[in-house]
Amino acid sequence: MSTIHRFLSSLCVARRPSWGALAAGSLLLGAACLPAKAQIGSATPVRIGVVGPFTGPSADFGVPMLNGIKLAVDEINAVGGYLGRPLELVIKDDAANPDQGRKVSQELLSEKVVAAIGFCNTGVAAKSLDVYQNAQLPLIIPCATGTPLTAKYPPAQSYIFRTSARDSIQAPFVVDDIVKRGWTKVAIFADTTGYGEAGLKDVQDALAARKLQAVHVTRFPLGVTDLGKELQAAREAGANVIFSYTVGPEEAVIANSRKDIGWKVPLVGAWPLSFPFFIDGAKDAAEGALMAQTFIAEPSNERRAAFLTNFKRKHGERMAVPMAAAQGYDATYLLTYALFGIRDSKLDGPAVKNALENIKRVYYGVVATYERPFTPEDKDAITQNMLVMGKVHNGAITFAYPEDAKRNFIVQRKK
Repeated sequence: MSTIHRFLSSLCVARRPSWGALAAGSLLLGAACLPAKAQIGSATPVRIGVVGPFTGPSADFGVPMLNGIKLAVDEINAVGGYLGRPLELVIKDDAANPDQGRKVSQELLSEKVVAAIGFCNTGVAAKSLDVYQNAQLPLIIPCATGTPLTAKYPPAQSYIFRTSARDSIQAPFVVDDIVKRGWTKVAIFADTTGYGEAGLKDVQDALAARKLQAVHVTRFPLGVTDLGKELQAAREAGANVIFSYTVGPEEAVIANSRKDIGWKVPLVGAWPLSFPFFIDGAKDAAEGALMAQTFIAEPSNERRAAFLTNFKRKHGERMAVPMAAAQGYDATYLLTYALFGIRDSKLDGPAVKNALENIKRVYYGVVATYERPFTPEDKDAITQNMLVMGKVHNGAITFAYPEDAKRNFIVQRKK
């Protein structure tokens, strides 16, 4: 018997669910205590939109995000869904294309969804934000990390929420680490997308806070196949570390070009350095790369062990980008927690927004312990204390520091 079912068995003392019937361990829900006539199969589904790159160049983290969401929905529906109503996903593929992302976001407005979970690419998300904001349809972003996404609208009016670590906390986290290591002559390699643009600014701001500035900056388009000349210029500028801000394939180009010119300099960056497109594309040139992580796929505590086991059982495959899967999973549970806070079951946009901003119960998630993850003034659930340094070792991501592995036994709360 699973943790959730043991928990719910101890709570089935009433004929209807209540907040007292919600949440222990990593799962929900009090709906298992519903009378038989209200069980799943006899009620209208609660529809949730999901948007992401499930095909194309960003599918390596879009598909894990989707699979994490699906796992959460299956678990929630197995114990009654929302007041006996099953959760139903309306899935839209943005193919990592901004125009396609906007198109499918507009399509969701006619699909009677109560909220949406989605976006892995900052530039794709940026082009669609006004669709959700103007329609008053809450959007939880589980993967895209560009700082401007949750800053576009005044917080109290914003319908844009996020469960990924924005770049304005990833960049200073990594900068603090490299400074401790003595790597202070930084070369920044950032692509020309919205993601690269915002990331470049966040790295420059983090360096400035340390009274440092980059010794070299290179901008490049997606699809670049060689950066040898640019890396040689960075070497001649005296750089002793490369800070990259781009997605997986281009990360591999940086690493491989660095190897081609015989330059043994550390490569650090944000979470795309944990993507298969980088690790598989760069192979031995990826070894030792360091990156910010919210979740590393090691069974460091019971919640994470259960998540990893259940994910493998359902999807039967290696979790390609564990952060994407875990953040999508937690986003789905947080949305469901919020829905249970709506007493009259009227799941309109403003009501769901208000419920997300006022989640009453602690959700013991996979990435974090979420206590008031959102408020009217703060739409980002992740804070810097939740991050750890990841490292590529033998083709996989592990903890860069043994003490982080020990600290990871305790899932962090928001600060």
